Amino acid sequence: MDVLEYLARSEEVLAASRNYAGVRNCEPAIETIAAALAVDLPLLVCGNGGSASDAMHITGELVGRFLKERRALNCICLSSNPSVLTAWSNDYSYETVFSRQTEAYAKRGGVILGISTSGNSGNVVEAFKVARAHGMTTIGLTGEGGGKMAEWSDILIDVPSRSTPFIQQVHICLYHYICEMVEAKLAA
Repeated sequence: MDVLEYLARSEEVLAASRNYAGVRNCEPAIETIAAALAVDLPLLVCGNGGSASDAMHITGELVGRFLKERRALNCICLSSNPSVLTAWSNDYSYETVFSRQTEAYAKRGGVILGISTSGNSGNVVEAFKVARAHGMTTIGLTGEGGGKMAEWSDILIDVPSRSTPFIQQVHICLYHYICEMVEAKLAA
C-alpha cells in the first residue's frame, strides 16, 4: 500500500461516516456538554492509549481555547495524572482507575465522555457505571456498534469501522467539531 491508497481508505471511512446514524449523535452530545459546562458542571474525559491522548487533546481545547477567546471550561482528563494512574493501578486495579477518579469529580448533571475504538475498555465502562450512579450523562465515542460501552452510553457516537487507526482519524474530526460547537454556544 502506498500513501495515496492509505488516504483513499481514510476517505472511505470519512465518507461512510457522513451518512451513519451514530455520527449524528454529535448533536445531542454538544447540547448536553454545553448545558453542563454553562453552569460549571464537569466534563470528565477518559480513554486508553491513543484514546488517552485524544482525551488530553479534548481537555486542552476546552480548558484553553479552540477557536474563540472565552473563559476556561471545567473539563478534566482522567488519563493525564500519572501519580493517580500509577498509584491506584498498582495498589488496587487498572480496571477501576477511571471510576475512582469519577467518584472524586462527579457532580449530578455533569458529563463523562469515554473514548474507546473497540468500545470494550473495561475501565471506561466502570467509570460510566459510577458516573450514572452520580447522575451524570455518559457519552461514548467508539468504533462501530459501541461494544460494551453501548449499554452504558446515554449518547453513543460510533464510527462505521472496526479499524483502530481509521476510527481514530474520524474521532479527531468529530471531537474537533464537538469542541468548536460547544465553544460557539458558550462564547455566544
